[in-house]
Amino acid sequence: MPSTPACTLTPEQEEGPYYVDYDKLRSDIGEGKPGVPLTVRLAVMDAKRCMPLSNATLDIWHCDAQGVYSGFTANGGGFGPRGGRGPRGGFPPGPPPDGAGPDGPPPGGGPLPGGGGPGRGHRALDETRFLRGSQTTNAAGMIEFQTIYPGWYEGRTIHIHMKVHTGGHVSHTGQLFFPEDVTLKIAKQQPYAKHVDTYLTTLSEDHVYEDEHGAAGMVTLARAGEGFLATATLAVDPEATPKPVGLGGPGGFRGPGPRR
Repeated sequence: MPSTPACTLTPEQEEGPYYVDYDKLRSDIGEGKPGVPLTVRLAVMDAKRCMPLSNATLDIWHCDAQGVYSGFTANGGGFGPRGGRGPRGGFPPGPPPDGAGPDGPPPGGGPLPGGGGPGRGHRALDETRFLRGSQTTNAAGMIEFQTIYPGWYEGRTIHIHMKVHTGGHVSHTGQLFFPEDVTLKIAKQQPYAKHVDTYLTTLSEDHVYEDEHGAAGMVTLARAGEGFLATATLAVDPEATPKPVGLGGPGGFRGPGPRR
């Protein structure tokens, strides 16, 4: 394993239930959604060779300021894999809600999207695709997206999902996390402040951050105009296909067009 931090393999984290294989190359994924402007700039490294990884396709997706994922807007918001409010999720005392599996309740009832474990079904997609997109790394292994600072929902701290595709397979599935001092300030601004009845899960209460080496996905934030620039470095093995971790797993919902 390389000793250089930028070349140390980035830990895998769970895909979650809202992945859509959208396959849409675009850098601006905001689609006019209200929120604090955010530029996400990532460097992707080949961990084995300790050099920039070019021609890798990177997907990102996240919820809007009210915790809603595109493609699943009828759900009214995301849900935490362990469900519920408070430290590390979990249901309230008593039997779990109807239709709830070991990973938490489906939003609005019904089967969990995304396939995966026992009892999970597929929920129909709607046509929305905001806050989703793909880009291909340049010769320096760099990629950049224009979006908004993510919102939150019960059971999860603020995060952005990502996948790295190389050579026709997935080389990394992970999540990006944000410093809480900035998040707490943004949470008091509109449109985020409309979340008056939704508990903002902290990093230490979030099971992905705590149990799946989330600190490795912490971004560095800097002010950029009226918003922020988030930067991070990912190191992947382009020849490997890591085993899925946690909620989600292979596949997800396929959108139109072939995967590169």
